[in-house]
Amino acid sequence: MSTASADENSLRRTLAQKQSTIEIQGGAVRQLKSSGASKSEIDAAVQALNALKLEKADIESKLQAAIGGGAGGNSAASRDAFRQNVVNTLERRLFYIPSFKIYRGVAGLYDYGPPGCSVKSNVLAFWRQHFVLEENMLEVDCPCVTPEVVLKASGHVDKFTDLMVKDEKTGTCYRADHLLKDYCKEKLEKDFSLSAEKAAELKHILAVLDDLSAEQLGAKIKEYGITAPDTKNPLSDPYPFNLMFQTSIGPSGMSPGYMRPETAQGIFVNFKDLYYYNGNKLPFAAAQIGQAFRNEISPRQGLLRVREFTLAEIEHFVDPQDKSHPKFTDVAKLEFLMFPRDDQVSGQSAKRLQLGEAVSRGTVNNETLGYFIGRVYLFLTRLGIDKDRLRFRQHLANEMAHYAADCWDAEIESSYGWIECVGIADRSAYDLHAHSEKSSVALVAQEKFSEPREVEKLVITANKKELGLAFKGNQKMVTESLEAMEEKVAMDMKADLESKGEVEFHVCTLGKNVTIKKNMVSISKEKKKEHQRVFTPSVIEPSFGIGRIIYCLYEHSFYTRPSKAGDEQLNVFSFPPLVAPIKCTVFPLVQNQQYEEVAKLISKSLTAAGISHKIDITGTSIGKRYARTDELGVPFAITVDSTSSVTVRERDSKDQVRVDVEKVASVVREVTDGVSTWADVLKMYPLHSSETAEE
Repeated sequence: MSTASADENSLRRTLAQKQSTIEIQGGAVRQLKSSGASKSEIDAAVQALNALKLEKADIESKLQAAIGGGAGGNSAASRDAFRQNVVNTLERRLFYIPSFKIYRGVAGLYDYGPPGCSVKSNVLAFWRQHFVLEENMLEVDCPCVTPEVVLKASGHVDKFTDLMVKDEKTGTCYRADHLLKDYCKEKLEKDFSLSAEKAAELKHILAVLDDLSAEQLGAKIKEYGITAPDTKNPLSDPYPFNLMFQTSIGPSGMSPGYMRPETAQGIFVNFKDLYYYNGNKLPFAAAQIGQAFRNEISPRQGLLRVREFTLAEIEHFVDPQDKSHPKFTDVAKLEFLMFPRDDQVSGQSAKRLQLGEAVSRGTVNNETLGYFIGRVYLFLTRLGIDKDRLRFRQHLANEMAHYAADCWDAEIESSYGWIECVGIADRSAYDLHAHSEKSSVALVAQEKFSEPREVEKLVITANKKELGLAFKGNQKMVTESLEAMEEKVAMDMKADLESKGEVEFHVCTLGKNVTIKKNMVSISKEKKKEHQRVFTPSVIEPSFGIGRIIYCLYEHSFYTRPSKAGDEQLNVFSFPPLVAPIKCTVFPLVQNQQYEEVAKLISKSLTAAGISHKIDITGTSIGKRYARTDELGVPFAITVDSTSSVTVRERDSKDQVRVDVEKVASVVREVTDGVSTWADVLKMYPLHSSETAEE
């Protein structure tokens, strides 16, 4: 158990004991009053009672601090206030706004304004540079509208669901797990009378929430008396709701389709052509940036849960027998917060681990998965995500699909808690297998042998007729699970079937055990001579929720500082130059023809250097102009106060240096491109001091 959890449990027990003591002392006061005790005796007892209440208040304060958690360990109220300040600033400065606002908007849909578009464009440009160019990935762009057969094969038509409950009187829909999550979090944060045991129960529910069945969710909702948030009406039992937007392709309505819920399927169905394009060689990676659509039941949390969003996904195809990576040593020494499943199950906290050690110990399944975890860490921290509020959490065994070898989520802490922003999964060969079977097109790779090899092959033949009679509509899932068995599992089953005639077999997609009889499956090994090995590649998939990353970046970059006069708090976004919506601004100090001409000359130089910038020639005071651009996260401001040289101000330190007019564009370009740092600039150019600069 983590130290924080132990402290919280200890405080809850102490609080319960103190409450019990207060009740006893309160009883004593009442007894003294009813028995006609002297005033001095009653006063002394009341004084003791008040002292106990003060002690209780002190314990409650400590407990509030212990369970506050969240951004910076602050209380829920301060987190909400911080978030509201961030969101108000983002909307006022048009980073993003609710879509269709003049028609009162639609939940879960947002428009990016000019600075928001620039930040998003910069994040995607860096993503392409960091992943697509660095790894020589094959980028594709596939349609958003996807035929039903593709998503049937991938499992989305049958399984891409969330559990929903309805207000029994108004029909308003809610996500069942969100209601239970909100109840547990509110009780843990605000109910100081909770016993340590009850708190542990609620925390356990939060930990296993994703794994609860419809029946278990419904039982908990009834047990805790959870009602509709808006009306307090009773709720229906949870039932599955498919999150895909359905459409029809063409006017006849005979060709059903869906708006894609992810971009990955477009890559999988193009595997054969991409493999050929890559010279029939593995490993290789394909990448895609595009819109995805999910018809969320009750979208909330701003940009974190929306109905249309941008995904950037990579599918790295690799030989399942060799998941080493030639560049793993480049990231092996990185050390960052990791949260392996064993630590989660035992109630511990995330801790810093070296990536190389995590792979060598088997905590991370293989080098290629580890390599992408390391590259994702570098990508996020270079964008400006705080490394102390970034962790990589391993999926629990019950969270992972049956075919997955290992899955990790890059989670970023925000005022909403820990938010999954990137999923990095070893999906084995499931996707290509599924599309091969459905399309009857072999999506395979080959390894040619220099000499023919005699190989022993595992052959699993499912008797579909017998399985159909036994399992009816579930026959396909049982068959798939049997055919996907690893060699050891298959040979153990063969031995059990021969000795007992039947065996219990767990089908993950059904979530239960079934009885397999000897006549339902044939398992054998055959020796063959082969000139090549034909196999279905495994895929390692990093999937990035761009909107979520950007929102967390907004929170991590936001702070306030007092104005020069100290009479107001000014908002600042401390974006790195890499992602800042505008790299610099150009201000003539005063309205002056000569200064304005110099400003226009500098603007031309900045444009030629490819640096986004803005000229502000309003008569507003320079301090107010600085404050306006700080609130947009502009890292540098050039102030024209002479015709030969200008000052360059850095946003966060507010330091200024004096630079010649002809050199200023190249100085700004070097810092924004990352060729040099602001510290380098301070060494090269004289520091400028001005008492009036910030006024």
